[in-house]
Amino acid sequence: MAGERAVALVRELHRATGGHLPPFRTEGLRQALEEMRALYERNQADVSEAKAGRADLIFLIRFRHCCLLRNQRCVLAYLYDRLLRVRALRWECGSVLPNAVQLHLSAEEMEWFNLYKKSLATYMRSVGGEEGLDLTQDIKPPKSLYIEVRCLRDYGEFEIDDGTTVLLKKNSQHFLPRWKCEQLIRQGVLEHILS
Repeated sequence: MAGERAVALVRELHRATGGHLPPFRTEGLRQALEEMRALYERNQADVSEAKAGRADLIFLIRFRHCCLLRNQRCVLAYLYDRLLRVRALRWECGSVLPNAVQLHLSAEEMEWFNLYKKSLATYMRSVGGEEGLDLTQDIKPPKSLYIEVRCLRDYGEFEIDDGTTVLLKKNSQHFLPRWKCEQLIRQGVLEHILS
């Protein structure tokens, strides 16, 4: 059936729950684009015959054209949804993606991520005075400035703005400024202890 390869790409993304990014399907995308090219070429040949007087081909040409448009929408939806998920990864994981996520990205997606990361960094430096403003720190408005955290793995020394250093060892608990440890919470180094 026409359009199954393109729909399969969209279905796979739809099944990936929780913002999970499945591996980029280069072969599936190539097959969908190849099917689109074949539909276009068959339509071009039939249009020439229809102009010569074969009016019975018009419905077939319209059907193929609808299939072509459907494939196009599916391929664009696949690529756009992946792009939105890659953009969300910058806000969730920070400027360095975990290796498991990097393996699921195409080279073009990785290049786009790096450009987006640079663009966001440039913007954050341009606002907020001399030091800039880190927009990735407080994703949700804080209820308190300090939070209690538990260290999930050995991290080493961690310096707070007042110059105090804290040794983050596995299973140790600390009372730290929220904005200093949010990035470490997202990276899985610290865990917020809810009272």
